[in-house]
Amino acid sequence: MAKILIIDDEKLINDSLARIFKEMNHQVIQAFMLGKGVDMAMSENPDIVFLDVRLPDGNGIHKLPEIKAASSSPEVIIITGYADPDSAELAIKSNAWDYLKKPASMGAIKLVLNRALQYRSERDVAMSQAGSKSVKREGIIGNSSEILACLDILARSAESNSNILISGETGTGKELFSRAIHENSQRAKNDFVIVDCASLPENLIENLLFGHAKGAFTGADKKQEGLVKQADSGTLFLDEIGELPLATQKSFLRVLQERRFRPLGGSQEIKSDFRLVSATNRNLDEMVKEGKFRNDLLFRIRSVSINLPPLKKRIEDIKELTVSYLMKLCESHNIGMKGFSPDFMEALNAYEWPGNVRELYATLDWAIARAFYDPTMFPQHLPPQIRVCLARSSFDGESVEETMAPAPLSANVSPDEDRAGTLVSQIIQDFESIDTLPKWHDFRISVIAEAESEYLKSLYVKSDKNIQKAAGLSGLSQPRLYQLYRKYRIANN
Repeated sequence: MAKILIIDDEKLINDSLARIFKEMNHQVIQAFMLGKGVDMAMSENPDIVFLDVRLPDGNGIHKLPEIKAASSSPEVIIITGYADPDSAELAIKSNAWDYLKKPASMGAIKLVLNRALQYRSERDVAMSQAGSKSVKREGIIGNSSEILACLDILARSAESNSNILISGETGTGKELFSRAIHENSQRAKNDFVIVDCASLPENLIENLLFGHAKGAFTGADKKQEGLVKQADSGTLFLDEIGELPLATQKSFLRVLQERRFRPLGGSQEIKSDFRLVSATNRNLDEMVKEGKFRNDLLFRIRSVSINLPPLKKRIEDIKELTVSYLMKLCESHNIGMKGFSPDFMEALNAYEWPGNVRELYATLDWAIARAFYDPTMFPQHLPPQIRVCLARSSFDGESVEETMAPAPLSANVSPDEDRAGTLVSQIIQDFESIDTLPKWHDFRISVIAEAESEYLKSLYVKSDKNIQKAAGLSGLSQPRLYQLYRKYRIANN
């Protein structure tokens, strides 16, 4: 018996699905609003979630990653009367199990449910048979749902021989993941060969990859083994594979298919049993459309795909990354481990990190140099460009007058009361107790400040102090939320 959560605002459909699943002897829980459904996914640990798209309080697909991040990691089946190709693509990219269009037949609903339950059952058996084997993840720091999802794919695919494509922005840790794939594979005792495709001279690429025979060209006075052969029985890592010229892509495609190649000037083909891992920060699908990357090669290299999240999507990992790297820095400099003020970490959380983890580590290098003899690190130790960026971003979406707003005029309003009407009424009553009303400008700013403060306090409580959940509920980015929490002095652990 499985536990199934239905999130759909159409009562007839919700109740009909519930009746079908109960007749199949499953336990059913129901939600008619998206927010309630997300809360139930977190607290009730469902095995399967049937999720509508258009709900009164939000778009179901936008909450899909949050639902998938629940402790039970449920399979999510989208069922909607407003199906379109874009939302279907987004759902699948967000790891939905399937995408059904209303009205779906009872047979189709039962089939997709049974397939999802079969998958979960077989997966649980396979995991139990694997025992307590842990994934080697040296250098991969963080336990956010985004990183754990990537590590899950890594664990499932590492022991196979499938070609893996790792995509992500610069500085997200693509090489770390490629090494972890090698270290968790059956090839771990053999070579891990790195090829930086972006730095290969175009006129020497095939020579470096495939090697050459003696006398192949002027100056070739001895045989030279190529990188592909060096990876025999090991792993070949092609970093920034999107930079390979089209001519080389064609040559490499055959090597990838046959695991055989001919060195330059050679008379015989050579075998190389390598496992391919590739990485790119470019959109290879777009490059295919532009004629800059071979479609057949993309199919070959992307048997398994791991898309690493940017740092701004895994804010909860920043503290762990910071502490780990600071410990290494302090040890290398032979100085004691430094402390840091709460606002130092708040500043790190509020920054967008366009350079991702690589930029974070470079920033900490700078900060250590500035705070070399100081026991505690403060925002003042951060690089000027980051401090300027944070200062400027605090004005986003606000007027200068609003950011200079005085403290709220009334601090006696309970967060449990109806905020909008109560706040304004209370502030007006406070004004009537004094001889002179304030200017309209001051009144307006005070109301805005009070309302924002109470909203954020309520958000902080309702999200259980979880910044990711708060961002999802409010529609604000995590860095922006940290800025607002800091502005209104709302603690965040």
